[in-house]
Amino acid sequence: MIRHCVFLRFKAATQAAEKQAIYAGIAALKDVIPGMLEVACGPNVSTEGLDGGFVDGFIVTFEDAEVRDYYLRHPAHMEVAERIVRATDGGLSGVLVFDMEA
Repeated sequence: MIRHCVFLRFKAATQAAEKQAIYAGIAALKDVIPGMLEVACGPNVSTEGLDGGFVDGFIVTFEDAEVRDYYLRHPAHMEVAERIVRATDGGLSGVLVFDMEA
């Protein structure tokens, strides 16, 4: 399995409704991408203060790397990804991606 961890630094002006719409768009990909097993989204609740400004995020669990790679190229994912980049502070610099085998 692959855990695709994405941490976000949303623009200050990004409304809660927009964040929820982005998370709903990610979760909806489960219906179109076979092998996408689980999606968890939400704010960082750590009290350590080590988030570097990445205070929101999501984790997608895939069956394997091939499914993850299919997801990355899928047009529906590309639409959500573009929406994320528009909503994050600094565009791509407001996104941190970390994948690991589970």
